[in-house]
Amino acid sequence: MRREDIDQDLRNLAFDFFYWFSRFEFALKEKRFLKDNTVGARAEPDWDKFVKAHRGAYGVSPAAHALLVEKPRRQIVGDPDHGFEDVPFSPNTADLDRVVAYAKTVRNNLFHGGKHGHDQWDDPARMRRLLGLTITVLGELAALGDFGGDYDRYY
Repeated sequence: MRREDIDQDLRNLAFDFFYWFSRFEFALKEKRFLKDNTVGARAEPDWDKFVKAHRGAYGVSPAAHALLVEKPRRQIVGDPDHGFEDVPFSPNTADLDRVVAYAKTVRNNLFHGGKHGHDQWDDPARMRRLLGLTITVLGELAALGDFGGDYDRYY
């Protein structure tokens, strides 16, 4: 999808998505969900630690269920053109793991671009659904993470 083909509402939604996604990752770092807690290490958010800490308490919301049904796909190397595949999960993968993987897939697909020509990527209605659902899910994950009184600070 070329920039000039994207209407202002979808542009605004994409901006909102990046805003909320980056704020959530900031909150992960502030709450010490870090890949490395060593003083002087790079402060990188660790989604896996967050998932491990909250997997047992997670319940699938309507927005999360809808995101699971949409099944965002990830880009793969092709010859000559790149393609897409389903995100692979083992049969016993927990719902929170799937929801987080899909949220990150939506971010990767939007941020890294290059999705022209894919039948689902160029569909503005699908993009609106995926972005809106993921924004909602991020808010739910922030509540799950019990950001509590700090919620306004992060969002």
